[in-house]
Amino acid sequence: MAWWSSASASSTFNSSFLLRSSLSSYSNKKLSSNHVAHAPPSLFSPYITINSFKKRCIIVTNCTTTNKKNMESSSTVDCVETGTDVECLISPTDKEEIEQEQVEQDGQVMELGMLLEWAVLVSPFFFWGTAMVAMKEVLPKAGTFFVAAFRLIPAGLLLITFASSQGRKLPSGFNAWVSIFLFALVDASCFQGFLAQGLQRTSAGLGSVIIDSQPLSVAVLAALLFGESIGLVGAGGLVLGVIGLLLLEAPAFDESNSSLWGSGEWWMLLAAQSMAVGTVMVRWVSKYSDPVMATGWHMVIGGLPLVVISVLNHDPVYSESVKELTSSDILALLYTSIFGSAISYGVYFYSATKGSLTKLSSLTFLTPMFASIFGFLYLGETFSPLQLVGAAVTVVAIYLVNFRGSV
Repeated sequence: MAWWSSASASSTFNSSFLLRSSLSSYSNKKLSSNHVAHAPPSLFSPYITINSFKKRCIIVTNCTTTNKKNMESSSTVDCVETGTDVECLISPTDKEEIEQEQVEQDGQVMELGMLLEWAVLVSPFFFWGTAMVAMKEVLPKAGTFFVAAFRLIPAGLLLITFASSQGRKLPSGFNAWVSIFLFALVDASCFQGFLAQGLQRTSAGLGSVIIDSQPLSVAVLAALLFGESIGLVGAGGLVLGVIGLLLLEAPAFDESNSSLWGSGEWWMLLAAQSMAVGTVMVRWVSKYSDPVMATGWHMVIGGLPLVVISVLNHDPVYSESVKELTSSDILALLYTSIFGSAISYGVYFYSATKGSLTKLSSLTFLTPMFASIFGFLYLGETFSPLQLVGAAVTVVAIYLVNFRGSV
């Protein structure tokens, strides 16, 4: 009866698995020829018959499937074992049910994949926005150029270490290093340096608006260099986004400086253009180097000039004021470097090599929104009715830019 116990146990299987694998335990059973057995009525309905018509070849008919122990379903299958395989025929009704379940499962997997893709695209802007909140109180204690350098160098070393652990290749060759040095000069040194100067001379609201206007420049550069087309709807969306940000972060114009080089708005505009050029350079840099490895090296190389400027500028961190740094300030610096630089820049430039530059850059409108939300939650900053209107206008603008193809 041992062979019968094995056969009957194998014939009752969970229908959520493949039928071939669920009956594979038959493959090692040996039955004598012309042997017929019947399953007990209490286990199967109406019955199961195993007809052995050839050595190591059996046919299982009217086998009921079950989803739970000691419970039956109405589905039936006919299975044939030959050698080490089991072939099963499913009734048309059961086949339709299985196919429908498969379609539903595929749809759920696709939705999950889309959500994950959007989460990856949005994450850099979330980290950048929250990093601005973390930086706000530590800048006067450490100095702007020191904070700019600290955002780059430790984060770059972390990215290089991670890339090396993943077996990614180091940059090699003249073209690889030249592209990384130029990329570092534009996107790291210039952007962070201009940003540091701008933060000293302008309001956070207006500075954020100017920085996040860089998708307009990216759209123009991408159209000229790569042939990307944004269309009238997309261009209108970008303009509308700038208007929305102006309403969202209504600046205090009376605090502006009359001198051009003394104006924080001018430095922020230079920073925005540096970021736009750096975004477009990513494809060129990625032709010669791994994107993650190149991002790490460009941050380290670009941070070195900022260290020199920080020392020459006598930033407070090099004086006695370093003792005023609290554990919260150190955590803010680490968050700014790891999440606000290493993770965010790595994901951003990796995504830039995979999709549309214009679509990716348009999402930078989310950065001031995240900064405003967390500034309200942690710093007590409030929204005015005008700013709420600006947030709504910005969301509409993002929709127009990202879904312009269907409008």
